[in-house]
Amino acid sequence: MASGFVGILSVELHFPGAGSLKGKRKFVKSAKAQLQNRFGASVAEVDHHELWQRAGLTVACVARDYGEIEKLLDGAERYLHGQEFDLVRAEREVVSVE
Repeated sequence: MASGFVGILSVELHFPGAGSLKGKRKFVKSAKAQLQNRFGASVAEVDHHELWQRAGLTVACVARDYGEIEKLLDGAERYLHGQEFDLVRAEREVVSVE
């Protein structure tokens, strides 16, 4: 059986420009789509559902080797830093799958 790595990036985002839950959803939907398209990530909103200026996302990527998973997580974090919202917190974990 082949082995690989799963990278998990947990982030908290702040949307100072969002004035409603509808405004927040626009940012979250766009971020999720970009992370999926650019990095092949699976993304879920996991926290702060009721708050209109915060969101907690979990991003998961899979790769064959450790270096590749680090590149994917670095890229995803860089992408989030470069957006019109604030990346408040980011934590990552890499799990070896055998």
